[in-house]
Amino acid sequence: MYNDEHSEVFLANTLGVSTSADDIAEALAFFDGWEDRYRYVIDLGRQLVAMPEALQSEHTIVHGCQSQVWLDHYHSADGKLYFLVASDAHIVKGLAAMVLAAYNAKTPAEIENVDIEAFFSRTELVRHISPTRGNGLRAMVGRIRGIADRVA
Repeated sequence: MYNDEHSEVFLANTLGVSTSADDIAEALAFFDGWEDRYRYVIDLGRQLVAMPEALQSEHTIVHGCQSQVWLDHYHSADGKLYFLVASDAHIVKGLAAMVLAAYNAKTPAEIENVDIEAFFSRTELVRHISPTRGNGLRAMVGRIRGIADRVA
């Protein structure tokens, strides 16, 4: 957990608050082809609140991702976890935004109950990305669940 200096940046991330995983799955189902879906996923990444460079460190890097990905968290007084993510690749930022929509602004118990595989299945996401990108997604999920376990 970081000090209050960065808390408002974490709380500004509306993924999981005003944009849910269900919203994203419904939007993806609306598109006919994967080219349009990829554009939508990239646009999701552009909507991410920028992670301050001070938080992009060896401590926050997610190992197992093809691209560089940093993930950090803030544990609020009401017990919810808020996440920020950054990546050097547009599609990865979008995929990370999808993951955040499923986990952001939830308590550790709520995070434990997220069925991320059902979300991935519903969006047909994992079938349409490379295996290394799929491994990176699972590495992000593992990091989030590990954080939730530690603070629970």
